[in-house]
Amino acid sequence: MAKTLAEAPIFYLCVDCGGTKTAAVVVSSDGTVLSRTLSGGSNVTYLGVSAFLLAVGSAVASALATALSIPPISLPIKDEKDASGKPVSPFVLAAAWLGVSGLDSPATAVILTPLLVDLLGVAPPRLILSNDTHLLASPVSGLPDVQSAAAVIGGTGSIVVTFREAATGADGGEPLVQLARTGGYGWILGDEGGGFDVGRTAIRKLCMQYDAESAGEQPQAPLASGAPLLRDRVLGQFGVSDVLDLLGAVHVADPVGPPPLGVSKWEYMHYPREARLSTLSPLVFTSAFDDGDLLACAVVEECADKLATQIASILAPPGSPSLSDRRIVAADSVVCFGGSLVAIDRYRQLVLNALAQHGHVFRHVEVVHDPATAGAKALAIAWKNRLHS
Repeated sequence: MAKTLAEAPIFYLCVDCGGTKTAAVVVSSDGTVLSRTLSGGSNVTYLGVSAFLLAVGSAVASALATALSIPPISLPIKDEKDASGKPVSPFVLAAAWLGVSGLDSPATAVILTPLLVDLLGVAPPRLILSNDTHLLASPVSGLPDVQSAAAVIGGTGSIVVTFREAATGADGGEPLVQLARTGGYGWILGDEGGGFDVGRTAIRKLCMQYDAESAGEQPQAPLASGAPLLRDRVLGQFGVSDVLDLLGAVHVADPVGPPPLGVSKWEYMHYPREARLSTLSPLVFTSAFDDGDLLACAVVEECADKLATQIASILAPPGSPSLSDRRIVAADSVVCFGGSLVAIDRYRQLVLNALAQHGHVFRHVEVVHDPATAGAKALAIAWKNRLHS
């Protein structure tokens, strides 16, 4: 399988290290996807360094073996030499980009870098470590008329980060330079516009509706379609019959340990408080977008407005120069959405509509379903340009 370095194929590698899965993608120098493999989660904060390296090594080894059409390999691959003493290798890894969930601390990056150098055989600046939000903005590299991007994650939680493209020939290896960020504070402190916030806002509005009825307001009328009201969907989810019973269901302490085997229906006491609320978001969207429940519509509109407010907080006012005080201008940028909620067309459009009301209309809108592939292609473009500049 070994070839001289001049004969070995050139690969670019991107690894999206998420909380629930690790996706590794290998592309050729022209950006053609050669392999994509998955392994378990690799949030370094949750797992610790050793388990993180195992998860990454498993995904990368599988991706490389698939790209090479060879049996499974293990990392690191030891250096080999031919009979004349020349180095040989099954491939040349030109650059690798790891977007790591939980990588917010520079100290953690310092710890991980030499370990990944040993594992992958590639060193900075061609080894790039960043938070996983950076991968989401990578489509900017393929758009000739913009040089800046806003990455918007709207899943269980939410975070917004803005970037500009790195200059050709820049010392750093990453194709993008981070400018500003907001959000990402977790469910206790933030996550506005994400799935947890949708569930929390729905419960709040149901409680407020209950309070208004206690003061004499008429109850919400049944839906003309005969579909259940959001209130009834939520009560059924928790197995209770009264809105005030939701308070106990929401606030009861988190369980110790995983749910027991055999739990076949929603039993809130077996799940952490965050999950009790975030898993309500599908009910809310069904009630709003399919049934037209006015209370549910109010929930999604409020949450979309919160997410739009976050995005706008790190944008420059319309009409400003393209880059002003580290703030990008929407009209000169691409917004890249990632996450289960913003992948829903009608919810994403509510966010864009709320932004437009304040004059922020992005030149391009991208929905990134596969950040690892987008990142690998951007990496190939960036390094091809640098190597030939």
